[in-house]
Amino acid sequence: MSRLTHLDDQGRARMVDVGAKPATAREAVAAGLIRMAPATLALALSGGGKKGDVRAVAEIAGVMAAKRTADLIPLCHPLALSKVLVEVAEAQGGVGLSVTARVATTGPTGVEMEALTAVSVACLTLFDMLKAADRGMTIDGVRLLEKTGGASGDFHRDQP
Repeated sequence: MSRLTHLDDQGRARMVDVGAKPATAREAVAAGLIRMAPATLALALSGGGKKGDVRAVAEIAGVMAAKRTADLIPLCHPLALSKVLVEVAEAQGGVGLSVTARVATTGPTGVEMEALTAVSVACLTLFDMLKAADRGMTIDGVRLLEKTGGASGDFHRDQP
């Protein structure tokens, strides 16, 4: 792609017109990681923190965020989402919690931004709920893993 779709010929921001595009099944998967101290991870996995089950709250926050993406990202289209699944689990190596979001719709534009927003907000929610135990946490590697559907074809990130 040689030009950005969200800029017009004069370089001004614009929302892409998807009115003539056919509605097709589309899905996107995104992931991220929140790194934390081992004691903080144990607290998060126990479900016994002062604020309750932090993983469950983060998963719900991620679902809510996916549904509100167009309110947060200025040039995103509001979409009728048919599926939002957010999962928070212990990351490999016990370095923290991994967050994965799978979002689907049938429509004229993709759901990559909704999946990325879900992961980002779930990670931020985990940080908020665990910051009393560990202010040194970091949010890392928020990325698109795959997307299917639409005229641009499928994308699958090569996994290390």
